[in-house]
Amino acid sequence: MLMEYIHAALRHAKYEILPDDGTYYGEIPECNGVYANAETLEECREQLQEVLEEWILFRVHRNLTMPVIDGIKLSIKEVA
Repeated sequence: MLMEYIHAALRHAKYEILPDDGTYYGEIPECNGVYANAETLEECREQLQEVLEEWILFRVHRNLTMPVIDGIKLSIKEVA
């Protein structure tokens, strides 16, 4: 389920080439604060995935909700 969520989120990523310096900027609009900037598109994609993974871990650690993406809902369940 976690990998499905990550892949779904990455499919929602938006990329652009910044006119100032020609670097690539990527973000996932549904995941507030998940963005990356790199020299190449491939590096930008890799960094964006790393940021997304850290964002998910942070939200799990803080028991924060995550957006539903493509019908995939990650939620934290307490186990006794």
